[in-house]
Amino acid sequence: MSDAMEVKIERDGDAVIVSPAGDVDLHRSPSFRERLKKAADEKPKRLIVNLEGVPYMDSSGVATLVEAMQIARRQSMTLVLCGVQTRVRSILEIARLDQLFKIADNAAAAKTL
Repeated sequence: MSDAMEVKIERDGDAVIVSPAGDVDLHRSPSFRERLKKAADEKPKRLIVNLEGVPYMDSSGVATLVEAMQIARRQSMTLVLCGVQTRVRSILEIARLDQLFKIADNAAAAKTL
């Protein structure tokens, strides 16, 4: 298994959408973190993390999302998660992070938050 994670980054108006594909685990979260930082460097109004291609995320992946939220706050941008699959949503709910993150059903809805 490769440690590099496939992550698509696209600009959409005042938003940058980051779309990882595959499990976000201890081995892949460092490359995911770097891609999120690169997206934040573009200084969008909204940083949207589309998780529809992520069936599983461990605690290192959750920590990466928390770090992205902190970066977004420091740079006065809105971080929105979308397309969160049931298994990943359960992990966020157990940690009560679903109350901290803005979560939308899809990227179109995320652009309105």
